[in-house]
Amino acid sequence: MVEKTPIAHLDPSRKVPVRPGIDRVTLAYNKDLMLCYFYLQKGSKLELHRHVAVQNGYVIKGKVRFLKEDGNSFVAGPGDGYVFDSNEMHGSEVLEDSELIECFTPMRPEYVP
Repeated sequence: MVEKTPIAHLDPSRKVPVRPGIDRVTLAYNKDLMLCYFYLQKGSKLELHRHVAVQNGYVIKGKVRFLKEDGNSFVAGPGDGYVFDSNEMHGSEVLEDSELIECFTPMRPEYVP
């Protein structure tokens, strides 16, 4: 496994499917931090899940409803940022074709290209 990629260009040909309708391009990362770009198709969903990494994101385009374990949700659109703490249950419903930038700390080894 490569331990560090200090610089990376967003190349859509490097998309990796995460779930149906959700693709990821892993960008720059080291052992402490990882930056990823996500392409989300309208109607796709990500079930409630958790991970050790803190997840911080920014919506480039589109709209996504983020779901929380307590039943609360919020809609994020272009220009909105969000954060999920380590091990915080969360999921999503994609309301429009969307693109997001997300940062994970520590990095997610399963996302290393």
